[in-house]
Amino acid sequence: MIAPDNWRKSSYSGSGDGNACVEIAQTPFSTSVRDSKTPTRAALTFPARAFRAFIEDLKEHPHR
Repeated sequence: MIAPDNWRKSSYSGSGDGNACVEIAQTPFSTSVRDSKTPTRAALTFPARAFRAFIEDLKEHPHR
């Protein structure tokens, strides 16, 4: 698998703890997630459809 090169942080990541978050990178077929504090370490990669379902579930049930 080729590592994506379009990593981005949430717009909610500000100064202070802004580096203590995750970054995501998307391709048409997958979404990768990594720790912004250690970007050279391994990333988790999920099929795009599964990651979209995960995000939709978080939106529907934010306090789960």
